[in-house]
Amino acid sequence: MQRKGKYFFNSESVTEGHPDKVCDQISDAVLDAVLAQDPLSRVGCETFVSRGLVIVGGEITTRAWVDVDKLVREVVADIGYTRPEYAFDAASCAVLNAIGRQSPDIAQGVDTGGAGDQGIMFGYAVRETPELMPLPIMLAHKLTRRLAEVRRSGELKYLGPDGKSQVSVEYLDGRALRADTVVLSTQHGPEILDKSGEQITEKARKEIIDVVIRPVLGKRLIDEKTRFLINPTGKFVVGGPASDAGVTGRKIIVDTYGGRAPHGGGAFSGKDPTKVDRSACYMARCIAKNVVAAGLADECTVQLAYAIGVAEPVGVYFDAHGTGHADEARIEAAVRRHFPMTPKGIIDAFKLRRPIYRPTAAYGHFGREEKNFEWEKTDKADALREEVLGRAAKAKKTLAPA
Repeated sequence: MQRKGKYFFNSESVTEGHPDKVCDQISDAVLDAVLAQDPLSRVGCETFVSRGLVIVGGEITTRAWVDVDKLVREVVADIGYTRPEYAFDAASCAVLNAIGRQSPDIAQGVDTGGAGDQGIMFGYAVRETPELMPLPIMLAHKLTRRLAEVRRSGELKYLGPDGKSQVSVEYLDGRALRADTVVLSTQHGPEILDKSGEQITEKARKEIIDVVIRPVLGKRLIDEKTRFLINPTGKFVVGGPASDAGVTGRKIIVDTYGGRAPHGGGAFSGKDPTKVDRSACYMARCIAKNVVAAGLADECTVQLAYAIGVAEPVGVYFDAHGTGHADEARIEAAVRRHFPMTPKGIIDAFKLRRPIYRPTAAYGHFGREEKNFEWEKTDKADALREEVLGRAAKAKKTLAPA
């Protein structure tokens, strides 16, 4: 049930140069490189970064060969860490390879088509944005992507690769009204510091608001009370792995729904699609998005639960949060008929044995109608609507599509 009254909800995002996102992109780049040579590879790749150091580890079973050192340096350079002053750069960082093989005890269950691990996975959709995603996380992602765009284009030459955004949206009875507070922290060069050397100049602050924030939020969401907090600590010269260690899988809420939906706990990056931590979350999102796109509910949460080595989910949970336009049991029954939920079925439906993963590793796995984001398609919406509302209309004429 959508909450009544006035309330605020916050979500955050981080740029591709954030230390944890550097790790996610390296792990997914390794996954892509392996799958490009051997689509049946089993990959669980983890990355750790710190000042001048990248460690790549985990378990990989494959016929492929990958030059991990070269690949890591290519990813780090592509992100933008190419200057010695960042104290972490592609040319000089040390790269340690600690990759081993997957346990045969796990493999014997996965080889027969079972799930690569136990766990619970969630998918979510809501009729709040064109992407059927919560507004706060979509705004947060668009802000960090905009930071990267103006850095790469040279429009704001002083920006560095590391950065964060956080957006607080004010709601009334479930409807987004305005942006209350926008926080933007971005790595930058010393040239925009004031005479104290501890604060960015007011000119730079205004420029970041005008070039990054206003084009994303537009006039509808910004009013005279909206607060802009730009680099609240004052300055952000030292950033990236030189300022904070990074690890694969530490930004799972940024990766999903910004805290608006439950999360089972499993991370995505570096995992091949036999691991339902990743693939089943994609399917759960696809189900929820198609249900909302079909007009069967305005908000939808789907939970899938798996046991290691077992193909079929051990549990399927469906919740329309009181916004359904048909009986939830009927919607769930239709969902079971139209969507495969075994690891093999999910892999085949989304063509997940391809090297498509590095683009997912920054700016969210959902709400992106880009090439290879197969789980974002709503091609089952018409069939769901016809099956559920068509039959429901015969039994109870008061039911009608949203």
